Amino acid sequence: MAGGVSDPRAQPSFWAAPFASGEVEVLPAWIDANNHMNLAYYTVAFDLATDVIFDVFDCSYAYKDRVGCGTFAAESHNMYEAELLLGERARIVTHVVGVDAKRVHLAHEMYRADDGRRAATQELMYLHVDLGIRRVVPWPDDVRARIQAACESHATIARPDWTGRRIAMPAPTRQSIPSPRK
Repeated sequence: MAGGVSDPRAQPSFWAAPFASGEVEVLPAWIDANNHMNLAYYTVAFDLATDVIFDVFDCSYAYKDRVGCGTFAAESHNMYEAELLLGERARIVTHVVGVDAKRVHLAHEMYRADDGRRAATQELMYLHVDLGIRRVVPWPDDVRARIQAACESHATIARPDWTGRRIAMPAPTRQSIPSPRK
């Protein structure tokens, strides 16, 4: 059954916390002039992880074709912590941070497979959109129940401390502002 009470995905106990969203290998096309994975391909890898969890939520490509709705990324924030080089493998885990009537808040973490060091993080806010009218609309009850169950399961572990950050430079102090020359 795709949804409803008998759907195990609508139960928090179904959801590992965090959700294992797969593994990627750094491909030659993903390497930049610095001989490491280009920043754009971190987003590609994280997007593949989003596809995996959206497949389990049943709001991915088949859902779009069946229902005429999809998800749009409204906001994204990546942080890079360790290089990934050609041929290296990385695993991605996903935290469902929040959900409401029309949105889902995800947080991905990418770990180098060889040493377990975190390589990057990505935080996203997705909107549920009716593709016919191009407007944000509520989730269907069955999809919302699956996302809510994942969110409740993930609430049992610590929320990633890096979520909710913003990009900003520290404000200059009076001592660090150069004086104009006379």
